[in-house]
Amino acid sequence: MPAPPVPAAPPTDIVVSLVGVSVRLGGTLALADIDLTIRSGEHWVVLGPNGGGKSTLLSIMSMYQHPTGGTATILGRTMGRTDVREHRHRIGLAGSSLEKRFRESLTSMELVVTARYGALEPWWNDYDDSDMARARWCLERMGVGHLAPRSFGTLSSGERKKVQLARTLMTEPELILLDEPGAGLDLAGREGLISDLTDLTTDPATPPMVLVTHHVEEIPPGFTHGLLLSGGRIVAVGAVEEVLTAPNLSLCFGLELEVEHHRGRWAARTPHR
Repeated sequence: MPAPPVPAAPPTDIVVSLVGVSVRLGGTLALADIDLTIRSGEHWVVLGPNGGGKSTLLSIMSMYQHPTGGTATILGRTMGRTDVREHRHRIGLAGSSLEKRFRESLTSMELVVTARYGALEPWWNDYDDSDMARARWCLERMGVGHLAPRSFGTLSSGERKKVQLARTLMTEPELILLDEPGAGLDLAGREGLISDLTDLTTDPATPPMVLVTHHVEEIPPGFTHGLLLSGGRIVAVGAVEEVLTAPNLSLCFGLELEVEHHRGRWAARTPHR
C-alpha cells in the first residue's frame, strides 16, 4: 500500500525570520539574540549608531553572513541548511560598501545586467537579448535610461545611486536591501533618492525593502516598520510610528532627542536650550 502523500507546506507571507540570531566576529558580539519577522507588503528602516550591528544584520539578510547562533530563514531558506549561492539572486542589494567594488569603467548597462547572476564583471557570464532588455527597463524605471552607455566612474553621486537602485530590480527580487544609500549625497541628491524610494514604496509590485541609515531624515514616506539597534541588540522594533519616538531614539543614540513627523517625513534633533 503506497504511503500517503506528504501535504504541501502552507503558503507563507514571511520573507525574513530571525529567531535568537547572534553573530560573533572574533571576540566581539556583533549581534545578540535578534528576533525579527518581515512580511510581504512591509518596508523596514533600521537605525542605530556606528557599530550598532546594522551592516551585520544586512549581511545576514543578504545571505552573505551566517549567524553563529540562532536561526535565520530568508525567503523560505534556512541558512546552514541550504546552498545560499542558489538564492542570492532573489535579493536586490545596494549600498556604499558594494559600490566600492564596482569597476568604474563599466557602463551603467553592464553594471545593471551583472546582477542577473550576482556578478561584478560582465565577462563572468553570458547575457542574451532579454537580459539586456531587462537591464534597460530597470534603468528607465529609475529615470536614468540615458545613462546606459555612460561609464560608472563618470556619474555623479546621485546618478550612481539611481543606477544602483536600477540594479536591485534586475532579477525581479523578492527582497531589496539598501545599506546607507544616502551616504555621500548632498541635499539635492538625498531628496532625489528619497523621491525615488517613495515611488518604489507606493508601487504594489515592489517587494519588501529594508533600508539601513543613520538619519531619520533619510526615511522616505511609505516605510511601515522600524528597528533600532545599539550594541548589537534591539532597542525597539515594530510599527514605524511606535518605534521612532523621542524616548526610543534617545536611548538608542545615547543623547536626548526631540522627534518630529510631518507630512510623511521624520526629523530628530537635540532640544534647543
